[in-house]
Amino acid sequence: MNTRLTSLAMVLSLSTGLGVIVTGCDRNTPVTAVPPVSVGVALDDTVMTTKVKTALLGDESIKGFDIKVVTRKGTVQLSGFVDNQTQLDRAVYVAHNVEGVTAVENNMTLKEGKAATVGNTLDDSIITTRVKTVLLADPDVKGVDIGVVTRKGEVQLSGFVGSQGQIDRAVALAQVVEGVQSVVNQMSVKK
Repeated sequence: MNTRLTSLAMVLSLSTGLGVIVTGCDRNTPVTAVPPVSVGVALDDTVMTTKVKTALLGDESIKGFDIKVVTRKGTVQLSGFVDNQTQLDRAVYVAHNVEGVTAVENNMTLKEGKAATVGNTLDDSIITTRVKTVLLADPDVKGVDIGVVTRKGEVQLSGFVGSQGQIDRAVALAQVVEGVQSVVNQMSVKK
C-alpha cells in the first residue's frame, strides 16, 4: 500500500472509528473489541448521513439544524430536540425514505416548556462545550463518537459507541459537569 493510501486509511480510522477500540470504565475493565467496519462501509455511512441531513434540511416542516444524524452500517440514528410530535414523526419518515437507509433509531426528544432565551442558549452552548471536552479528555470514552446537545441544562448524549461501559462512563462524566441539570442517554452500542 502506498504512503497516500496508508495515510488515508489512518485518517479514516481515526475519524470514523474503524478497527479495534479499547473501552471500559476504568483501567481494570477488560478490553473489548468493536466489530470493525470496512473503509467502504464507513464511507457509505458518511454518504448516508449527508443524504439524510440534506433531506431533513430540504423539508419545510422540519428544522433540520436541531436534529443530529449518525449512521452505522445503514442504521440512521436521529437525536436532538424537536418542537412537536409532528416534527419528530416527519423527521423519522423523511430519514426512512432516503435510499439505502435500512433502519431509523428515533432518539429525538420533544422540547418542553417555553422557548429557550438567548441566555439559556448561551449557557447551553457552554455546557455542551464542557461536556464534549470532558468526554474527549477521558481515555476510556471515545468522545469523538458521541454527539452532545443541551437544552435548558438537559444534556442529550447520542451516537454509536463501543460498549455499555463507554455509555455508562459517558453518562457519569456528563452528570458531574457544572451546569448540567440532567442527562438523557440516546447512545447505542455498535453492532
